[in-house]
Amino acid sequence: MCGIVAAVADRNIVPVLLEGLRKLEYRGYDSAGLALIDDSGLRRLRAVGRVAELTAQVDETHAAGNTGIAHTRWATHGVPCERNAHPHISGGLAVVHNGIIENHESLRSRLKDLAYVFTSDTDTEVVAHLIAHELKTESDLLAAVRRAVAQLQGAYAIAVVREADPSRLVVAREGAPLLLGLSGNGLYAASDASALVQVTRRMVYLENGDCAELTRDGYRIARVDGTPVERPESESQLSADAIELGNYRHYMQKEIFEQPVALANTLEMLGAARSIQPGIFGAESEELLRGVRQVLIIACGTSYHAGLVARYWLESIAGVACSVEVASEYRYRDSVADPRTLVVTISQSGETADTLAALHYAKSLGMHRTLCICNVPESSLVRENSLRFITRAGPEIGVASTKAFTTQLAALYLLTLVLAKVRDRLDAEQEAGELLAMRHLPMAVSMILELEPQIREWAECFSMKQHALFLGRGRHYPIAMEGALKLKEISYIHAEAYPAGELKHGPLALVDREMPVIAVAPNDVLLEKLKSNLQEVRARGGELWVFADADSEMKESDGIHVLHLPEHYGALSALLHVVPLQLLAYHVALVRGTDVDKPRNLAKSVTVE
Repeated sequence: MCGIVAAVADRNIVPVLLEGLRKLEYRGYDSAGLALIDDSGLRRLRAVGRVAELTAQVDETHAAGNTGIAHTRWATHGVPCERNAHPHISGGLAVVHNGIIENHESLRSRLKDLAYVFTSDTDTEVVAHLIAHELKTESDLLAAVRRAVAQLQGAYAIAVVREADPSRLVVAREGAPLLLGLSGNGLYAASDASALVQVTRRMVYLENGDCAELTRDGYRIARVDGTPVERPESESQLSADAIELGNYRHYMQKEIFEQPVALANTLEMLGAARSIQPGIFGAESEELLRGVRQVLIIACGTSYHAGLVARYWLESIAGVACSVEVASEYRYRDSVADPRTLVVTISQSGETADTLAALHYAKSLGMHRTLCICNVPESSLVRENSLRFITRAGPEIGVASTKAFTTQLAALYLLTLVLAKVRDRLDAEQEAGELLAMRHLPMAVSMILELEPQIREWAECFSMKQHALFLGRGRHYPIAMEGALKLKEISYIHAEAYPAGELKHGPLALVDREMPVIAVAPNDVLLEKLKSNLQEVRARGGELWVFADADSEMKESDGIHVLHLPEHYGALSALLHVVPLQLLAYHVALVRGTDVDKPRNLAKSVTVE
């Protein structure tokens, strides 16, 4: 959600801060700001809107400095406006903050009693005043920050600069991601490695409860109680080129067309292998997976839809019972725990707050067989699971997930096959056939992308609609859900998905000439039943848009438009059918003129509850 970039260096760090904020724009935000220590002291600039607005202020005022913090805010407490934008100031210090301070009201009341004046509606301002108050009895900035954060409840990543310490930067983390960047001419901190690859690939990932002090000469890390700690340095694999738009119009378009490469990279370990080895999920995976009685998948949003598809695979192919939970709901209900459950968490960023909290809850119930499927190897989720599978989708900048979803599906299918194998449900002939099908996936997706011109024509017909209904059956019902989510996310058309068999139980009442109905129609055992459902739509005057397989024998007629995918792909067809739905959503959004990569009110990485 919000983004932090901070630096202390022997050069003007304003260009680094601004470029870092630009790289974090994909996270979602409504205002931006920075604070600098320059020759005249502490200086703050803030702007509502895009980073470009802040950049204009910097250019106009010729702002420069060697120590500073910068921030993009996504509103939680207080409307988007300049007085609520970060950084927040108290006396001679400035603070930026990601996360939510849950006890901000009680802290605000206490600080008001101490004569501190609040000028914003944010929870963050209490952090600034709290540190300022601690500095009255503790002259060391790191110690004052430690004492202040010990009083906070909730999630936070903060960065602090102080006029009296012009070459010092202090940061702290609990719940929200924060990392350090090390280079020969300065030290840096950020919410995301993408903000710092412009200056360094040497990263140190802070753990929950870490506080760190950065100077031009080095850094030190301590726990909240003051205990010194060391964290390993790692080399980020993220490249600057990977997060550039290139010749594409939007990041979403780029990421849709990167799916063949993303899938090839994710499945690279298959190579010319003749068998699927459990070790792809970690050294301990075979022993851990053999004892699994059931699977629990926990995720949010698009990742949740991937889990719903996987449930069909796991139960039909691996023969293992599977339940799928929305992370934000699972952690707040009483559930029956089984220590032989494999808990699978799925997240593109690996920093999704609800998914992390749900994982902690599952562990607290005694379920310690945990596996995560994630696209960011340095993320919190990866570090907190026993087993892990890193999807190699590369950076996904567009808020509407595309290549992360298809690579998650590929990973979940691999998990299905591994579980089937360790449970003696996959013979050598079947295994060879599955390997062949998975190796062909990148080519199969490439062939579907060639259908873009026809999908672009369809998009014109949707542009004036206000509602849409998506239908699917079996493992393609979650794909219909994902198609509806993509359309509503970026085109702002209200879209809902239903199992096609549920039409007569309510949704059919909505069908008329103004309600387009999009159907996912693979040539599987449910096709004939789906055709009957579609006839129910036509009988009520509804117009159908059908994504069918090449051999489904579905033909266009009055009110029925059919797009044939190049080939039927069996159990993996769900992965292929989502691609044209992504393209449909993208081109409808283009026609409607919405902000494709940064849709209103949404954030890429949801790091607060």
